[in-house]
Amino acid sequence: MRIGNKNYTAVRAIVFLCHSHLTLVQVKAMSSQRCSLRDTQVKMPKKSKAKSVKRRGSDADAEQLPPKQSRPEPSDTPSPLCFSSPGSLFQSLIQPMGTEQFFREYWEKKPLHLQRSDPHTASYYRSLFQLSDLRGLCSQDLEYCRDVNVVRCINGKKKVLNKQGHVKNSVLNKDFVQNKATIQFHQPQRFKDELWRIQEKLECFFGALVGSNVYITPQESQGLPAHYDDVEVFILQLEGQKRWLLYKPTVPLAAEYSVESEERIGSPTHDIILKAGDLLYFPRGTIHQANTPAGVDHSTHLTLSTYQRMAWGDLLLDIFPSLLCDRSKTEVSLREGMPRRFLLGNGGGLDVSRQLAAGLRSLADEMETGMQAVRSTHMKRDFISNRLPPYIQQELLTPSGRIPALEDVVCLRFKDHMVITVEPSQERTDEATELVVFVLHSLRNPRESHMMGESCDEEEEQDISRGLQFPVSHLQALRQLQQAETLAVAQLQLPTPEAKLSLVLALWSESLLVVL
Repeated sequence: MRIGNKNYTAVRAIVFLCHSHLTLVQVKAMSSQRCSLRDTQVKMPKKSKAKSVKRRGSDADAEQLPPKQSRPEPSDTPSPLCFSSPGSLFQSLIQPMGTEQFFREYWEKKPLHLQRSDPHTASYYRSLFQLSDLRGLCSQDLEYCRDVNVVRCINGKKKVLNKQGHVKNSVLNKDFVQNKATIQFHQPQRFKDELWRIQEKLECFFGALVGSNVYITPQESQGLPAHYDDVEVFILQLEGQKRWLLYKPTVPLAAEYSVESEERIGSPTHDIILKAGDLLYFPRGTIHQANTPAGVDHSTHLTLSTYQRMAWGDLLLDIFPSLLCDRSKTEVSLREGMPRRFLLGNGGGLDVSRQLAAGLRSLADEMETGMQAVRSTHMKRDFISNRLPPYIQQELLTPSGRIPALEDVVCLRFKDHMVITVEPSQERTDEATELVVFVLHSLRNPRESHMMGESCDEEEEQDISRGLQFPVSHLQALRQLQQAETLAVAQLQLPTPEAKLSLVLALWSESLLVVL
């Protein structure tokens, strides 16, 4: 991801430059966040704090991908979807089902099949991606494994038919026709503007990453064996028809991908024929397999996937280190030493378990009463640094309007594309670590690497996703801006006019604030 990096001192310097009527120079530190990929049906990045393997391919390969923030071009087919807000987009995606009913009765509970007989909807779905699109896309230096998988399920086993290097349309077509293989196209939102538009809104709606894959399967063929995924799945049937067999989960709300044997899955709970324009949803952990029926030339469907590693357990793993660190500063019992030889397995037993349980109960009590702050850091950074940028033109991501002044009324831009974190300062000093506030955003994230496991050098890793940095005393003022539709600069809860101006100018220079 790419986020401007300024510290508070630099921001104050800019204020004085602006008051002197000098040119405002916006300093940008461009870096990229990465996450690893797995060769599963639904590709989502793993949340990893460790250095990951670099993406395959040369620099020349990367240059052939679409330029980041390419100019959106509207589809020729009118959209049945409503893009006025993230909520309206999701509502129109699952119509005629209502959003409240969906989350009450189906989300994380059971599958949902929505049949659409409207030819207008079917035509729009077809425009999102179709078999004929592959010829043009193959001219953009696609690579096997990275961009395309060629697979076929034979006797319950997945056979990978990938070649080496770049994908040629003629070879791809031969595998499709002669070998009856499924073409799995990874993350088409990198190339198709309308999918970028849809998935960016869905990421705002869910507050989580939304990936996608396209599957094109010839008639009487199956691409993948019965398996379950670790994501919530929305299937959009774009062309032809596909038969889906769904089975009762062996691992409800599974946290990882796995193939299941025919002996374990039993009889299907659902036998569904998806037609063009239909939507199918099923929760993570739902065992499924699909094939193109006889008499259907081919099937093309889009898998939208979300909510990978977004469970309560993942949040606890994220917040517990900082919770325990903060608690240890005020609770002497957490600073007392463990029993001697405990690590050698010679001490403790039930007494140790009781001691730990008492400490956790005390911590839980303070969390419940609000005395102990709960701070999610890594999950927020992972989301904001890997998600899609806004679906707008590049020139709209520059500072908008005039420079804010103390008497102005302002509002935040792109609220759904920014997060605020409170975490220890990353500056190395001999003094005790102090807390600081970071404002992170996804305005300059590279669309072409969305969900693709991009990596960076270890030296760059230290400077990833730092965004704008402020003293922790600015947190309340930032919350004011985040929660208000509009706000007068003078009303910011900061002690001096200089501090108020410094804050709004920093946000304005990062394109996150506009003067009304």
